[in-house]
Amino acid sequence: MTNQQILERLPYSKPFLFVDELLDVNENGAKGTFFFDADLDFYKGHFRDNPITPGVILIETMAQIGVVSLGIYLLDDDFNKQTTIALTSSEIEFLKPVFPNEKVVVTSSKKYFRFGKLKCVVEMRNAKDEIVCSGTISGIITNK
Repeated sequence: MTNQQILERLPYSKPFLFVDELLDVNENGAKGTFFFDADLDFYKGHFRDNPITPGVILIETMAQIGVVSLGIYLLDDDFNKQTTIALTSSEIEFLKPVFPNEKVVVTSSKKYFRFGKLKCVVEMRNAKDEIVCSGTISGIITNK
């Protein structure tokens, strides 16, 4: 499966799609990018006069690139419109803020994928190659 095919199968659309490009997806992990445009709605109120990207959005970005994209790759032909992917747990440490108009790179490494549960070690880096946040994210993949 190509990276473009994975992007097309992601179950999100703007304004809740946080994947611009998948750089690499293989059986061991995924790597991709997202640009946080200053016009995104959540910047209007987080924080007033000093906008930063909310932590929950950073987690969602890491999940979409590092877990969901990898899950689609691992399922390949078994991924279809009846497949659902849900976050089951995350443990993320936030080290630096992400400001409007920043591009980030997310990298994940598969810890395990069994019984429909995918657990990954993830990290997000900014344009200076500094770790912004890192930790683990787990998701469950089932058919409706």
